[in-house]
Amino acid sequence: MSNYTLLNEFILLGIPQTEGLETLLLVVFSLIYLFTLLGNLLILTAIISSSALHTPMYFFLGLLSIFDILFPSVTCPKMLFYLSGQSRAILYAGCAAQLFFYHFLGCTEGCLYSVMAYDRFVAICHPLRYMLIMKPGVCVGLVLVAWFVGSIQATILTFFTFQVTYCGPNQVGHFFCDIPAILPLACTDSSTAQRVGSTNVGFLALMLLLSVCVSYTRIGIAILRIRSAEGRRKAFSTCSAHLTAILCAYGPVIIIYLQRTPNPLLNAVVQILNNIVSPMLNSLIYSLRNKEVKSSLKRILYGNVPETAEGNYVILCINHLR
Repeated sequence: MSNYTLLNEFILLGIPQTEGLETLLLVVFSLIYLFTLLGNLLILTAIISSSALHTPMYFFLGLLSIFDILFPSVTCPKMLFYLSGQSRAILYAGCAAQLFFYHFLGCTEGCLYSVMAYDRFVAICHPLRYMLIMKPGVCVGLVLVAWFVGSIQATILTFFTFQVTYCGPNQVGHFFCDIPAILPLACTDSSTAQRVGSTNVGFLALMLLLSVCVSYTRIGIAILRIRSAEGRRKAFSTCSAHLTAILCAYGPVIIIYLQRTPNPLLNAVVQILNNIVSPMLNSLIYSLRNKEVKSSLKRILYGNVPETAEGNYVILCINHLR
């Protein structure tokens, strides 16, 4: 990449229109980041420590917690570093790495949401064959496919973003290196990179969202066929947390990459929600709305709480046959 540029670093200007608020932002984002790490680590520990949670559903939920730890860690530490009064400079290679891992983890997590939607579809629509379909090898294969798609997407976006020449200015009007903030600094024509970026991100997000909609349409039809109101309520409650997390994940992507005229302040606010706040909310969403996770957390924190499989996902879904 160094052959294509005269710059060796960029300057991150941070969140627009927040001059003089660095101390306040440092405290707020430090607390959110710390809570994100602790919340997702607790969920991951709860899943690993409880044998009742060693099922495909919680395997994917554990992976989601790992991504919710890694994803904000791509951008948040550097932002906290310069909010504390340190240098805002980021090396050219560091900027490229930040962009790559941001899209790699974001895309892989989007694929994981689709996999989790498929897992729920199988459990509710084919409960008697659930364990046969969602075998350990199948679950691992689906995760590997998600990682592969994420790596290909991130490689393409990073290559096209940094194959153009950057010879100045080097001030990035954002709090991290992302395509809409970097490409306007190019000295050569960046229209191809802009088209590739918006098309790839938009198309993949649309396909993943469509796959989720297909799975949940089938799930909705199956839930409506459940005779008892209690059965419908329980079946819906197992999916509501996942649907909430999907809305938090895809909403920012649609706003940022599909808008015709970028708004720096709006983009920064939405990216903060996507990068920092959403991973924190996921830990709350899945811990507060899941009896098994809460029960496992109580055993970790307080001890002497009996392990239960009361809300076991497959058993719950079989109820719709009654």
